[in-house]
Amino acid sequence: MNDERRATDVVFASVGDVRRNSRSLRHLRALSGRGLRVEAITFGPPAADAPSPVPDVRLRVIERPGGGGPRFFWKVHRRFRRAARRVEARAYHASGLYVLPALHGAAQKHSGRLVYDARELYAHLPATAGRPWVHFGWKMLERYFIRRADAVFTVSPGIADWLARAHDVERPRLLLNAPASQETVCPDDALRRWTGLSDDTVLFLHQGNMQRDRGCVALVEAFCRVEDAALVFLGGGPLKPDLAQVVEERGVGDRIRFLDPVPPDELLSVTASADVGITMLEDTCLNHRFALPNKLFQYVAAGLPILASNMREIERVVRRRELGCVVDPADIDALAATVRWMAEQPEARRRWARNTAEALEAFRGQATRPLTEAYETLLSKRS
Repeated sequence: MNDERRATDVVFASVGDVRRNSRSLRHLRALSGRGLRVEAITFGPPAADAPSPVPDVRLRVIERPGGGGPRFFWKVHRRFRRAARRVEARAYHASGLYVLPALHGAAQKHSGRLVYDARELYAHLPATAGRPWVHFGWKMLERYFIRRADAVFTVSPGIADWLARAHDVERPRLLLNAPASQETVCPDDALRRWTGLSDDTVLFLHQGNMQRDRGCVALVEAFCRVEDAALVFLGGGPLKPDLAQVVEERGVGDRIRFLDPVPPDELLSVTASADVGITMLEDTCLNHRFALPNKLFQYVAAGLPILASNMREIERVVRRRELGCVVDPADIDALAATVRWMAEQPEARRRWARNTAEALEAFRGQATRPLTEAYETLLSKRS
């Protein structure tokens, strides 16, 4: 890349703590690994309490404001705008719509390039369902700023197609949520040690936040009906206390367990100690139908068969690659029957697990390469 650099090459901003987000970490490491000088702006605990896991990336942590709705957005905007405008850089990378307007302003001020990572279909999240004015506001906000970006990325073919049609822009480049590293995952027995589950218990894992529309309630109900398998929730989230209470009331704590989240760099070895990985997004919004979440690819990287909901993009991956089973999370009977069948089919699980290696090689090519190629082009041009 061009050696005539400013003190900072890339300002990378995200409202989610970049130190605990797999996608952010993957992109920061890819940019830093190409010799770019990166400063990351993020919400989260102070850097002294939780330093950057990417040593060559400078970390600027800002205080997260309280509240919600439009007021929260404008508070976020003002804080990120103030922080980003202080740094003269060659490119400003908005990891999400919340920070895109702020980084557009900084890019304008310093004649830098603007990069947008559309990590979600923001106008069609669960929070916008049945709220037409909220939907319209997010769509118009994104429509205005996406047209001013020099490069746009997103997480799935469905979202890429929707953004291109809805905003009349060039189809965004695809950056899958797949691990980029080719290191071999070394599984340990962490999940069984932490839960006390026996080696002959078929262990199903749901990792990530427990919140509405992710099938967590349906999973608890289904596993209450299955005696020969166990479910482990690995993560936090607002539904965790309620789910734990249901498990206690139903007397199924011996086979439904809850564990705290682990750091991203330790996750895959823990994930690999399960027998089946679960992603169970519900059909409550367009974003879910088009989603290809981190956990799907983490299960593949860990060599796990997958139990997935029948969302369009997820189902396409699981069925085409023969990685596991797909079910409608709204049908509790079918979900319980599928869990029971997978638990009873060790040869099928071994076949699905074997298929993950080929799938992972295909996915890795779209994890970071489009990002570094785009930056190679953007930063070789004069601003």
